[in-house]
Amino acid sequence: MQTTFKRRLPSLATAMVLALCSLTPIQAFADLQKVTEVEGISEYRLDNGLKVLLFPDPTKETVTVNVTYKVGSKHENYGETGMAHLLEHLVFKGTPKHKDIPAELSSHGARPNGTTWTDRTNYFETFAATEENIDWALSMESDRMVNSFIAKKDLDSEMTVVRNEFERGENSPFRITLQRMMASAFEWHNYGKSTIGARSDLENVSIERLQDFYRKYYQPDNATLIVAGKFAPEDMLKKIEATFGNIPKPNRTIEPLYTVEPAQDGERQVTVRRVGDVQLLGTIYHVPPGAHEDYAAIDVLNEVLSATPNGRLHKSLVEAKLASSVFGMNFQWQDPGVAIFMAEMDKTADMDATQKALLDTLESIRNTPITDKEVETAKRTLLKNLTLAFNSSERVALELSEWLGMGDWRLLFLNRDRLEKVSAAEVQRVAEYYLTQNNRTLGRFIPAEKPARVEIPLVADVDALVKDYKGREQVAQGEAFDPSHTNIDSRTETLTLNSGTKVSLLQKKTRGESVVVRISGQFGDLRSLSGKNAVGDAVGEMLLRGSSKYSREQIKEELDKLQASLRIGGSNGNLFASVETTRANLLPVLDIVTDVLRNPSFPEKEFELYKTETKVAIEQNLQDPQSLAFNAYSRHQSPYGKDDPRYVGTFEEQLAELDKLTLKQVKRYHGDFYNAKQMQVSIIGDFDKDATVSALDTLTKGWKSKQTYQRIASPYVKLDASPITFNTPDKENATFVASLSLPVGDMDADAPALTLGNYILGGGFLSSRLATRLRQKDGLSYGAGSFLRLSSEDQRGSLGAYAICAPQNLAKVELGFREEIARLLKDGFTADEVEAAKSGLLQGRKVSRSQDKELVGTLVGNLKLDRSMAFDADFEAKLAALTADDLNKAFRKYIKVDDFALIKAGDQSKVE
Repeated sequence: MQTTFKRRLPSLATAMVLALCSLTPIQAFADLQKVTEVEGISEYRLDNGLKVLLFPDPTKETVTVNVTYKVGSKHENYGETGMAHLLEHLVFKGTPKHKDIPAELSSHGARPNGTTWTDRTNYFETFAATEENIDWALSMESDRMVNSFIAKKDLDSEMTVVRNEFERGENSPFRITLQRMMASAFEWHNYGKSTIGARSDLENVSIERLQDFYRKYYQPDNATLIVAGKFAPEDMLKKIEATFGNIPKPNRTIEPLYTVEPAQDGERQVTVRRVGDVQLLGTIYHVPPGAHEDYAAIDVLNEVLSATPNGRLHKSLVEAKLASSVFGMNFQWQDPGVAIFMAEMDKTADMDATQKALLDTLESIRNTPITDKEVETAKRTLLKNLTLAFNSSERVALELSEWLGMGDWRLLFLNRDRLEKVSAAEVQRVAEYYLTQNNRTLGRFIPAEKPARVEIPLVADVDALVKDYKGREQVAQGEAFDPSHTNIDSRTETLTLNSGTKVSLLQKKTRGESVVVRISGQFGDLRSLSGKNAVGDAVGEMLLRGSSKYSREQIKEELDKLQASLRIGGSNGNLFASVETTRANLLPVLDIVTDVLRNPSFPEKEFELYKTETKVAIEQNLQDPQSLAFNAYSRHQSPYGKDDPRYVGTFEEQLAELDKLTLKQVKRYHGDFYNAKQMQVSIIGDFDKDATVSALDTLTKGWKSKQTYQRIASPYVKLDASPITFNTPDKENATFVASLSLPVGDMDADAPALTLGNYILGGGFLSSRLATRLRQKDGLSYGAGSFLRLSSEDQRGSLGAYAICAPQNLAKVELGFREEIARLLKDGFTADEVEAAKSGLLQGRKVSRSQDKELVGTLVGNLKLDRSMAFDADFEAKLAALTADDLNKAFRKYIKVDDFALIKAGDQSKVE
């Protein structure tokens, strides 16, 4: 739960299926009326006012159910800040029909969440596409729409959990700075108030006010149900009518909000002074609502200014060494929102000089006009992201919540159309109009004889704006793919190239003709990699910063042209790359990958930027409890000498190594180690096999290493259980981590039992034993759970647990953790929770196999391990056969309370 998208015709067969679906006789559903259809998404309306959006996608073996309510933080009254978000938490507490929603979500293997933002709140879950799961999800969502408990006992425990979430945010310099800026930018509109709310409101709000808020806004006439994935539309409509259709239309009226933020009449500034290790500088400018015709140009403007590495701010601040990084974003809301630009600096940097350069870049565009090339580059990036997003019905289903909050889901498509038409002249116009001194929140107040006011335009009628909008042909559909282990194996072809590179290819028709690629590689040995962790990391980070053919900026531009997402990186002894693109663009993208991996240019300017950016990033961790605690966990799990490649350095050691790093070392490391012999490549999607294999031959042919490869083993070591403590003054949130090593790998006979036991202990959605104890019962922690890592190559594993809390509650969290482990070992697992966990875990693994971007990682791992999906099938069969007795024996064999090393980081002056 959290407080918060940023074409090609279908095949004939798919088009016929879709046409038949759209011919469903609406009169068969007495309460359902079809309203409109745009690009494969159909809108219906129930008599009780509920809007229904159906987005069938036969290419996925999953279904996403998303219910969006038009209520957010802007609807809160005095004393009610944070109420929308607090209510979001309480709606997970159950109904008379669904008493334990977190347990149900886990047992159905769902990937759920709820989010609250300014204009809307939504609840969603993605799960395996079975009739049972669909019936359950619709029953659960319709029931909690109007029958949630919203009980005093749940408020008492959940309030402290939300307060802990509030405290976690207090640790973030960026979040606090932005929150203060927003409060200064908005005098009257609730957009100036953080969605998380005021601490005093969270602690004092009455259950009666929450219940009234729930009954007012959680009604069918204020909600939209979105269902996306694999289902038959006619059957789905029947199910929706049978569940949501039974909810009566409410008698109450929701009065429209009418507060309008007045035009700003002078620049504003706010300063935050807190413990930290970096400086932040930011500006906010008021902009129109998300539905306004100017917004597409504002989106392009933000990309022109804030993109890395080709944005104006990157060039004027980062390349000039006035900032370590810059970024920008727009808050696109139903009412006038904001454009935000931020710069991050080392604590010794001259903020005045950075501020001058920042404001000169933003507010002097009249003197340096926006160019056609800048606009086309920015549009390519934005439209590429949209194109890739449209290839996932799940991502579209969730993104629609934001546009519903702005007024209507069709605004998503309308905004895309507007974006395609944006010209340099339009971008220049909005830059000159909105990015002005008197519309800025950053600086101190200065009286002016004649203030220049920027009147922010409104959108009067969104319904009229989208009334006749028809959209265009929907994205090409793919095949219905069975994600069973046997089908994946039967459809996957493996081969070895002349270079030694292993390749797995899974060809299938995909939505939008999408294709994903994963590359991994290993090199070096214990001796040759000794003392090279910092340089290994640097090589991985530098690969996309320039090659023999392209500069860093040109790489980004080419990828945007090709509508491709590319990540490349590495560490000491390893490299990886992942690609998301389309059939038409795969080969040119692989050409870029080849050049980047084999012929990096390692520009000196980019190397200095890398060192500056990394230094600031590490410095941010020096006072962050969560970073310190998990770094200590990694160090505890790697008990090796300082020069050992398996060693994990402290943040101070990382800074010292970074300071000594040279460009010569980086170039030598790449030349000595990078090669294709110990490399694995997996590709899933719509691609030409022969042409793709030829491209992979080009990528790997003749690419050899000066150093031999020998895998570095990590055998089991019984670890020291001494406690580890960090003091982080002035931090409102603390972190607890427990660390234990296990003599178990994933091929061990006890591995399935430990895996399922960990799911029950701390792996399920809010229903695990740790989350139930520390969050649901004690109300100490917003986030608590456990994680199990079992090596696939060594007889070794690790079990970790974590929780965040207020510093004064660290002792209570430790006590709760110890008591839950002791209770588990004494009383054991129950048969009921084992059966529920098996259902959830096995369905969750099936959902993972249905996601190409996850499956491709499994396949590339199988190449390295010389496995097939038969291993997973066997593992899951063992999971399915487990009993409570099996889990109890395994946990009592390996787990002891006193063997955990307990790591605590927080403000020790507040610890009780």
